Amino acid sequence: MKKLLLLVLVFFSFALPAWAAVDVNTATQAQLETVKGIGPAKAKAIVDYRSKNGPFKSVDDLEKVKGIGPGILKKIRAEVSVGGAAPAKAEKKAEGKKTGSPKSGGAQ
Repeated sequence: MKKLLLLVLVFFSFALPAWAAVDVNTATQAQLETVKGIGPAKAKAIVDYRSKNGPFKSVDDLEKVKGIGPGILKKIRAEVSVGGAAPAKAEKKAEGKKTGSPKSGGAQ
């Protein structure tokens, strides 16, 4: 029984980082700084970029942020995620299409 409990604890200790990914669309500068490879300057650049351009659609969009290139992105990819505002924005667009004027192809 003790071995089973130990096995479960070990499993969760390795799985926990996957659940604890920092959402780049909702994280504060301080939360972004907890990601290994992101210091204060990069964290601020991410927050500034997000404020100016809206939420990130994918983790790959982080390369658009000054100071983050393919090497940094490769290092941080496992520790970051994209969620938060991006899906909500997509849902609003979809709702707008449903309630928008129908495309009749002719003049209205």
